[in-house]
Amino acid sequence: MPHPFVTAPTTLDLDFVRSHFPALDQGWTFFDNAGGSQILRPVVERITEFLYHSNVQLGASYEVSQVASDRVNQGTAAIAQLINAPEPDTVVLGPSASALFRMLAHCLGQTLQPGDEIIVTNSDHEANITPWMELQRQGIIVKIWPVDAASLELRLADLTALLTPRTRLVAVTHTSNVLGTINPIRAIADCVHAHGALICVDGVAFAPHRQVDVQALDVDFYAFSLYKVYGPHLAMLYGKREHLLALPSYNHFFIEPTAIPYKFQPGGTSYELSYGLTAIPEYLQAIARHHAQEAIPQTPFAQMQQAFDLIQQHEAALSDRLLSFLRAKSNVRIIGCPEADATRRVPTISFVVDGIASDTLPPRLDPHQIGIRYGHFYALRLIEDLGLMPQNGVVRVSMVHYNTLEECDRLIALLDDLF
Repeated sequence: MPHPFVTAPTTLDLDFVRSHFPALDQGWTFFDNAGGSQILRPVVERITEFLYHSNVQLGASYEVSQVASDRVNQGTAAIAQLINAPEPDTVVLGPSASALFRMLAHCLGQTLQPGDEIIVTNSDHEANITPWMELQRQGIIVKIWPVDAASLELRLADLTALLTPRTRLVAVTHTSNVLGTINPIRAIADCVHAHGALICVDGVAFAPHRQVDVQALDVDFYAFSLYKVYGPHLAMLYGKREHLLALPSYNHFFIEPTAIPYKFQPGGTSYELSYGLTAIPEYLQAIARHHAQEAIPQTPFAQMQQAFDLIQQHEAALSDRLLSFLRAKSNVRIIGCPEADATRRVPTISFVVDGIASDTLPPRLDPHQIGIRYGHFYALRLIEDLGLMPQNGVVRVSMVHYNTLEECDRLIALLDDLF
C-alpha cells in the first residue's frame, strides 16, 4: 500500500522511467526481461567512472586504492540497503545466482551428516535444485515439494508433510520464472523454522518487481541476479550473520573464518560492476521523489517501497492487458495464474497454444523488433512434470515496469494474427 503521508499519482511516469534506460531508444520492445533487464544509464556511468579513475587493486595505502576500496564497499552497502539487510557484510556479491547457490551448497554441505534431509521444489530454476541434489553423493536425502497439479501453486500442507526432525534446509523460489507465481515466503519460513530447519530462497524472478525485505521475510539465505534488476552482470546472496560465520570458507585457507563476505569470494568481486550497483537504489528513490506531490518518505527504504508501489500498479495493468487477451483465446492455455492479481503473480506470463510448437512463435515476432522467448527457462523439471516438453516448452512474455501498454498492444495484435 502507498505510504499515507505521500500523495502519489495514479500512474507511473513512463517517460521519466524510460529516460534512464538508453537501450529503449533503439526501436526494440524487450519482453524477455526475466532473462535479463536493460541496464540503467547511471550504472554504466559508474562502471566507466571506476575504470577510468580508480581501476587499481584494493586495500593499499595510496589514495587511488583507498578510493577504489570505498567504491566497492559502497556497492555492497547499496544492495544491503536495497534488501534491508541488517549489515552490509551479510551480502555476498558474485557472478551469478547460479554460482552463489553452488558456493552455498558446497559450504553448507560440509556441515551436514548422512541421513540429513533437504527439500527442494519442482518449480524452481535449476540453480536452486541441482546444487542441493548433488549432496546426495554424501548421503544427504533430498525430497521434492511439487506444485499442486490443479492450482500450480506450492501448498504449505504438502511441505509440512515432508518436514521431519532430520530436515536441515528447504530451498524454494520466491517467484517461479515460468509460472510468475508469488510464493508466501514468510509463511513458509515460519513453518520451516518451527521444524528447526533453514530456508534458502531464490528471489531472481521476484526482485525486479517487488521490494525485498530479508528481515521481514526472516529468511536464512536469499539470492537474486542484479542484472535482472537493472544492474550489471552480478548477483547477490544474503545470509544471516550467524549462518555466514558458521559456514566453512570458500576462499584460501589463510582467510579468517570471520572475514565475511570475503571468505565466500575467492578473487574478490568485480570492482567496477560493484560500484555500478550504487545506482540501483538511487534510481528507485528518484522514482519516489519524482512522483511525490507532498513530503516523500524519510528513509531510503521507505522511498524504495513507494517506487515499488508504483511499479506494481503499472505492471498489474500490463499483466491484465496480456492475460485478458490470452484468456479470450480458446486454444491458449496460460501456465500459471490466469488473473492479473498483483498479490499472486508478477508480469512473467507463460502460455502454450494448441497444435502449435512453442519454438515457432517467437521467431515470427523478430522482424517486428519484439523480443520474446520459448523453452523451459532452466525450470526443466516443472516443464517435464506438466508434460510440456513435446511442445518445446512454453512461450514466455516477461515484462517489467519500463514496458508500456502500447508495446503490449502491439504484441497482442501480432499474436492475434498468429493463433
